Amino acid sequence: MAWIAVKMLVGDRAKFLGIVLGLTFAALLITQQGSIFCGLMLRTCAQITDITGADLWVMDPSVRFIDDVKPMLESALYRVRGVEGVRWAVPLYKGQARAKINPNVAHGNEPTIIEQVVLLGLDDATLVGAPHPNKIYAGSLRDLRLPDAVMVDHSRLEKLYPKENWADLPRLGNAFYQRFLRRQFEMNDHRALIVGVCEATRTFQTNAVVYTTYSRAKNYAAQERKILSYILAKTEPGLAPQAVARRIETTTGLGARTSNQFLWMTIDYYLKYTGIPINFGITALLGFLVGTAIAGQTFYNFTIENLKQFAALKAMGATNGRIVGMILLQAVIVGFLGYGIGVGLAALFGLRTANTELAFFTPWQLLPVTAAAIVLICILSSMLSVQRVLRLEPAIVFR
Repeated sequence: MAWIAVKMLVGDRAKFLGIVLGLTFAALLITQQGSIFCGLMLRTCAQITDITGADLWVMDPSVRFIDDVKPMLESALYRVRGVEGVRWAVPLYKGQARAKINPNVAHGNEPTIIEQVVLLGLDDATLVGAPHPNKIYAGSLRDLRLPDAVMVDHSRLEKLYPKENWADLPRLGNAFYQRFLRRQFEMNDHRALIVGVCEATRTFQTNAVVYTTYSRAKNYAAQERKILSYILAKTEPGLAPQAVARRIETTTGLGARTSNQFLWMTIDYYLKYTGIPINFGITALLGFLVGTAIAGQTFYNFTIENLKQFAALKAMGATNGRIVGMILLQAVIVGFLGYGIGVGLAALFGLRTANTELAFFTPWQLLPVTAAAIVLICILSSMLSVQRVLRLEPAIVFR
C-alpha cells in the first residue's frame, strides 16, 4: 500500500511539485524571517557578548537595556570594590561620540566627514572588555595605551573613509587594514590616532565601535558631572555571581546583573517596547497561511482526482484506516521534502548574506519550530482529503 501511495503521489507531477512548492515557501519564509529576527535581537546586546572576562555588570538601578546609559558618580566604583565577594571591579564608559575626519588627513580637498560612533572607554590598567587578540586585524592591543590611541571596528571603516579603494579588500585581506594605522581624526576637538583595526559584533544602531582607554574617553565625550556608564566586576572563585549581585544591590543601592541576565534584559526591552516582533511575526504568519492555502488546495484537488483509485482499493477490501494511512504517508513525504528544501534555501540565503548589513542567525530551536509549522500545515491539508475519502462509497468505481 505504501508503494501504491507513493506512485499515486508522484504520478501527477504538476500537483506533486505544487504541494512541495507551497510547503517549501512556508518553510523558507518562517526560517528566514525567524533567523533575521534572532539576528536583530542579538545585535541589540552585541556589546554585552563582546565584553568578556567580567561576571557582573553594575549600573544605575533604572537602566533597562544596554543603550539606556544613566551615568553614575565615579565614587560608585569604590563602593562596589568594597563589597564582600567582589574580586575586582573596573570602570567602563559607553556613549555616543562624533568622529570628524579632517579632509587634509583623509583625501585632499574632500569635504569633512562627520559620523556618529559608539565610544567604549576601557579600564586603563587592565583593558577589560578589549577585543580578543584573534579579532584584531591590524595593530596591537598594547598600542591602545599610546597617547590619543583608539581602535576602530573594521566593518564601519567604510563610513569613516568612503573614498578609500575598498575594492582592494578582497584581494589583500587583513593586510588592507594596515593602511589605516596612524591615521587621525577628531572627537570633541581632541585628536584620535588609529592604532588598531578590530572586529566588533555589529550593533543594532549600525554605528562604528571605537575602543580607547577610560581616561581618554572622558576627553572624547561631552563633559558631564557624571561620566561612569557601567562597572564590570569579577566575583571571588567559588561564589555564585547572582548572590554577589544581590549583595551589591543591597549594599550600594545600584543595579547588578550577570552578563546573561543583562543580555536577556536588553532583549526583553526590545521585545516589549518595539514593533520588531509584531512585524516579523506577521510575515511568518503570512508564510504559514500562504503555504497552507497552496498545499491544502493542491492536495485536496489531488485527492479528488484519485477518488476512483481510492474507491477501487476500498472495493478490494482496504479499510478506512489503511486509506487514511496512505494519505498521511503522502503528506509526510511532501512535508519532508518541503521542509528540507525550504530550510536549505534559508541556510543558503544566510551564507550569501554573511558579513553584510543584514542580521541573520539561525538558532537550533528555530528548526523544530519550523518543522512543527510544516507538520501543522500537512495536517490541515490532509484533513479535508481524509474526510472526503472516509465518506467515499466503493460502488463509485462501478459507475
